[in-house]
Amino acid sequence: MLFRALADENIPFACEALGTVAAEVRCAPRGGLTPADVAGADVLWVRSVTPVGPELLEDARRLQFVGSATAGTDHVDRAFLRRRGIAFAHAPGSNAPSVADYVVAALLAVAARREEALRGKTAAVVGCGEVGSRVARRLEALGLRVLRNDPPRAEAAEREGHAHDFRPLDDVLPAADIATLHTPLTTGGAHPTRRLLGEDRLAAMPAGAWLVNTARGGVVDGAALRAVRESEHLGAAVLDVWPGEPAPDPALVARADVATPHIAGYAFDGKVRGTAMLYRALCEHLGTAPQWHAEDVLAAPGDAFRLSGAPGASFGETTALDALARQMYDVRTDDRRLRRALDAASSTEERAAAFAQLRRDYPRRRAFARYCLAGESVPPARRVAVKEGLGVRLC
Repeated sequence: MLFRALADENIPFACEALGTVAAEVRCAPRGGLTPADVAGADVLWVRSVTPVGPELLEDARRLQFVGSATAGTDHVDRAFLRRRGIAFAHAPGSNAPSVADYVVAALLAVAARREEALRGKTAAVVGCGEVGSRVARRLEALGLRVLRNDPPRAEAAEREGHAHDFRPLDDVLPAADIATLHTPLTTGGAHPTRRLLGEDRLAAMPAGAWLVNTARGGVVDGAALRAVRESEHLGAAVLDVWPGEPAPDPALVARADVATPHIAGYAFDGKVRGTAMLYRALCEHLGTAPQWHAEDVLAAPGDAFRLSGAPGASFGETTALDALARQMYDVRTDDRRLRRALDAASSTEERAAAFAQLRRDYPRRRAFARYCLAGESVPPARRVAVKEGLGVRLC
């Protein structure tokens, strides 16, 4: 058995899972980790708010395993961990269904408010990993034409002689009514993504196009985005991530149609899956069989997830789908919470603290796939949109 494990207190069930392999489990203090906190730990589990590198781990001589309950790893100095011989695991794909749910809910909210149909629009999905590929399939099921962009995957397919439908970014952006971003944040390599969308590329998008960013704030140039919203060149912006996070520019927040505090991937189901992925990796590292299982805490009576009947065929498709989505997750609530919190803040520091608190105290939200809807209440023409687009089970 390991002697000591240290985990971010906002990683759900970390204590229960780690308690099966560690003699002592501590929750990370809310004020942030210090080198002294980590010094005596054998195992460290963090989230994206904790930079992991030499500064934090300078005295962590016992540390043998670091886990990050996140898909992205830009907050972790993986080269440093390798040099120190510290094993590392993260949770790629754990929050993919949650982010896809968010994108669908947010687009339906914008479309309903503008009284526009999503069906028939063209969407550019930029980055087609675990999240982007799910989003692409969900949007196609909602009746959108999807253009895919992912240079690394395109190059890999070409090296292996496989056909692919990935297209260059500068081809898909001018052709898209909606662009949704799902790339990691990188500064080096053949395809860096920092400020991937700057002034020129934002200007190249069609007038009135919508932009969705659930990737990282730094993937878009903040000043350029603010300018194209102020000029109304972009018709709508859905922003869950922000340049300057955790203290977003209030003027950019004011120009967003949907503004949320980096919570697209925060569905309870995805968080628990992230814990399970770290736990399985740790058990493998230790050569021990897992004793804690995510489904034991995710399972719940089906009646708790039964949606009321879908609006009938007399309602427009967008209105009907938005009404169903709101029963599961109303993105407008998160939008209002963020705006209220930032309005009450009088300094950059207060904005950052309010943003962090919204993430830390985020209410429990469940994955759309947990919900079911009576199949007979869904008009036949909308069943694909409900089942595959919203991701709801028909029962």
